[in-house]
Amino acid sequence: MLQNVAVVLLDGVNPFELGVVCEVFGTDRSDDGLPVYDFAVASAEGPALRMNSGVSLQVEHGLERLETADLIAVPAGHSYASREFPPELLDALRHGVARGARVLSVCSGAFVLAAAGLLDDRRCAVHWKHADALARQYPRAVVEPDVLYVDEDPVITSAGTAAGIDACLHLVRKEQGSEVANKIARRMVVPPHRDGGQAQYIERPLPHSEADTIGELLTWMERHLDEEVTVEQLAARAHMSPRTFARRFQQETGTTPYRWILRQRVLLAQRLLEATDETMDAIAGRTGFGNAATLRHHFVRAVGTTPNAYRRTFRGPEAA
Repeated sequence: MLQNVAVVLLDGVNPFELGVVCEVFGTDRSDDGLPVYDFAVASAEGPALRMNSGVSLQVEHGLERLETADLIAVPAGHSYASREFPPELLDALRHGVARGARVLSVCSGAFVLAAAGLLDDRRCAVHWKHADALARQYPRAVVEPDVLYVDEDPVITSAGTAAGIDACLHLVRKEQGSEVANKIARRMVVPPHRDGGQAQYIERPLPHSEADTIGELLTWMERHLDEEVTVEQLAARAHMSPRTFARRFQQETGTTPYRWILRQRVLLAQRLLEATDETMDAIAGRTGFGNAATLRHHFVRAVGTTPNAYRRTFRGPEAA
């Protein structure tokens, strides 16, 4: 049962991520027939805390409040990717999971769960800017940088900021049904479930390759993404045999020519969707996909959402 919810704070907590948990679980919506949670805010570093925005907080509860919680939420905060965490907090989180509680992190709160060992051999999510750092610092964590949240019950992790809403509503839906989750979402004026994943928000500019022997060829390929080329044609342009070219390309880019071109085409499509009003067929032509259907197929596979939905996200509904 999901009845007792505690959100635990550290100095430098981010106000939005804290607010997400408070909004979903700490707001009385009994007038809509929605459940009321036994909700509390607890501090891991004394009663007086400062938020990342400079606002001071006076917190009533300490770590003892976590002992009865069905869900312990850990929002993000300043420098969580590089700071140490109180051993008492890590012990409390481990104890909570051991007795059957769930833990949920928002954004860089995942570093707290990782420090407690709760992400060992578990899939997890974090803001895409922190994904490499989390994987590097905690190699046993199975970081999935493209998703909005991961439910590895009893551990739930979410990506940046608004993805915390997705994770919280997911848990409500899982425990109390879609009707409850949908009503909460309507009150918050947010979608009950968002399509796609975090991939659509990751900044991936067209790269400038530092490849030693095929650098000029890569530049040429970037400028001719609208053309169909074969490995044999590329190898001839690089003055290599197809076999030597394929091996050298893999060594210097870490992928095959086909996959490299496909990725650059998707990246260019993202830029055009964000910055222009061109039709889908026009963008498909400029990016080498040929037609809107082929563009949509590859775009969904790479980004996790459709080109039209991507354009609406970054340019507003009137642009779709």
